[in-house]
Amino acid sequence: MTDSTAKSVHTVPTAGQGTRLDGWLASVLHTTSRSRIQSWIRSGHVTVDGQIVKPGHLLVAGTRVEVRPPPVKPTDLEPEPIPLDILYEDEALLVVNKPPGLVVHPAAGHAHGTLVNALLYHCPELPGIGGEQRPGIVHRLDKDTSGLLVVAKTEQALDGLARQFKERRVKKQYTAFVRGQPTPAEGYIDAAIARDPHNRQRMRALVAGGRSARSRYTLRETWAEASLVDIWIETGRTHQIRVHMAHIGHPVLGDTTYGRYRTLRDGTAVPRQMLHAAQLAFDHPVSGVRLTWQAPLPEDMNRIAGHLWGE
Repeated sequence: MTDSTAKSVHTVPTAGQGTRLDGWLASVLHTTSRSRIQSWIRSGHVTVDGQIVKPGHLLVAGTRVEVRPPPVKPTDLEPEPIPLDILYEDEALLVVNKPPGLVVHPAAGHAHGTLVNALLYHCPELPGIGGEQRPGIVHRLDKDTSGLLVVAKTEQALDGLARQFKERRVKKQYTAFVRGQPTPAEGYIDAAIARDPHNRQRMRALVAGGRSARSRYTLRETWAEASLVDIWIETGRTHQIRVHMAHIGHPVLGDTTYGRYRTLRDGTAVPRQMLHAAQLAFDHPVSGVRLTWQAPLPEDMNRIAGHLWGE
């Protein structure tokens, strides 16, 4: 277990004189995020010489800081031995290549068989990391989107990765088969996205009150009926790529929510939305080293490419 699960007592050294309580504790409890520590201080789970203080309390050398973390909330999530394609793992995080059809975290209708269930089996310490229903999950992919995901294994990693996503320092590149041939070959889409007022399961572009959303694409290959494009997103809105590509008239192949194309002209079935998170880059939340991961196209997308090449 991490140091965020047990009572601990610390004496402030001379070097800690005049420093903020929350910042100093974050340097002592290496696997616990500063935001989590601030929450503990505000809720009275941290005392200084027996007194409840604020996160910004300035410390005096020699004082006694006691930390009594609240118990981890029980969860009904069950570990399940679902195979994971793990590309990288260390004490702070892991990077997985998610297959299509796998739901990321439990929700209505998907209490079992999710990536979170698989992660709990692989990493038993995850229940205390982040939210109760999505331990360690920093970002997500739709069920039928394949590709790269990073998962935090400690509070420090969760906090650091979440900050990078918020500050847009995480770079994500997707690859997709889309209907037709986008013109121009390189384009920038700046269209706000909001929930469709007529269908709560869908999103729409350029809806009043929508949140800003920006995507950039480059045409990689083109055929008579479809194209292979690389897409970079500057924002992370729900269904952003699928909504944006449909908005410019080139929906993702196999996407029945925003398009209609589930077969090729030769009758070949398109089994799911042909969208893959191909590249992910971020700074390691502990070492600060820039990491870049790539995942090749999955088998079903290569199969569609083969049919298109043979048209």
